[in-house]
Amino acid sequence: MDKPPKWYYATAIVALLWNLVGCVAYLADVRMSPEALAALSDAQRALYEARPSWAVGATAVAVWGGALGCVGLLARKAWSKWLLLASLAALVVQNIWLFGLSGAAAVDPTALGLQGMVFAIAVGLVLLARRAAHRGWIV
Repeated sequence: MDKPPKWYYATAIVALLWNLVGCVAYLADVRMSPEALAALSDAQRALYEARPSWAVGATAVAVWGGALGCVGLLARKAWSKWLLLASLAALVVQNIWLFGLSGAAAVDPTALGLQGMVFAIAVGLVLLARRAAHRGWIV
């Protein structure tokens, strides 16, 4: 097993922190209090209440899979690439509902930019894991 360069660990640590922020956001979302829900705009509340369970589940897989995948990168485990790939696939499923079926972009135009950044990072992590496996940094 080859030793990865220092930037690999720095990238994996930053990615883990990024994904942990996603986990906290997910927990805040699914545990939203009635008061917080009432504070949303009518359009935001309607989106929140209309979410199908499969979209919420996809979000859970995306954030928790991404976080565990980053732990795997730090532990130099090959299974990390499969978790990161599952996280990316779940993100695509989540976005199918968010942008394809719900019309969320019309309610919150900034969501498209944020989700675009999340998608780019998820793709980057899959590519990092693939490169790490190819170079023998993870086994």
